[in-house]
Amino acid sequence: MIVLLAKRFGGMVLTMLTVSILLFLLFETNIESVATKVLGPYSSDEQRQIWLEKEGYFRPLYIRYFEWLGNVVTGDFGESVRFKVPVGDVMWDRLANTAILGAAAMAVIIPLSLLLGVLAGMREASKLDRTISVLSIATTSVPEFASAVLLSAIFVFWLGILPGTSSMTGGFNLVELILPALVLILYDFGYVTRMTRASMAEVMTTGYIRTAILKGLPYRTVILKHALRNALIAPFTVIMLQFNWLLSGVIVVEFFFAYKGFGALLLEAALNQDIYLVEACAMVAVFVAVATQTIGDVGYTYLNPRIRFN
Repeated sequence: MIVLLAKRFGGMVLTMLTVSILLFLLFETNIESVATKVLGPYSSDEQRQIWLEKEGYFRPLYIRYFEWLGNVVTGDFGESVRFKVPVGDVMWDRLANTAILGAAAMAVIIPLSLLLGVLAGMREASKLDRTISVLSIATTSVPEFASAVLLSAIFVFWLGILPGTSSMTGGFNLVELILPALVLILYDFGYVTRMTRASMAEVMTTGYIRTAILKGLPYRTVILKHALRNALIAPFTVIMLQFNWLLSGVIVVEFFFAYKGFGALLLEAALNQDIYLVEACAMVAVFVAVATQTIGDVGYTYLNPRIRFN
């Protein structure tokens, strides 16, 4: 286990270093472009040269990279061009808001999708299986912007029981969280359900499950102690991928409901060419992606002990 953790952690660090090099070369190599983005398109050449000299951009590239990397590791991402404050002052609050939204969505998606997927996979080709499959496909095929419009029309304009925006400017508000979380749930739970159903249906056809049933073991025991653990390996992979999707893939939902989250911040930074904010958001998104996959790899060892020796 220790060797596995060391390998996964080493791979995580290597991936982060590779991404940091690519980001630095992409955004920091053209120093004239950096100065223009920071000072604005109407700044003079003399102003840009003075700023570049002051910020040390005329030093060798490798020195600037290691200094930049050291600042990133310590949480110093520079000053936001758009907000005129340190990037961390803006980004961490927005990241926390997206974490709240993601936690609310996943708190429903995970148990609901696993329950429906297991029920469908246990009785493949049954009426229950077909009903769950149709429901899953129908919800997943509707994009977020379409379901956001539909839900807003129902709960905001027709019934008038929910607010149309979820800016959360007055602090945490559970009512404002309902609509954006519901959009994410409707779009995502069907995908996880289908993966769980396929995995469960495959496990139910294996020889050891048939043998356990023929030996007279209670059906409940066969499902809970033998089938479920192996059936959860594939859904576990999908669920871990959803955390990264929730971090950077909720831009449409956050923008539609004016939710002050990480996805909306990334969009705003890109539109305003806020170079330091874009770099910071990219590094955080990659870190979350790599970290969740590392956790997923370690989790496999508990779901399937044979993986520990691979």
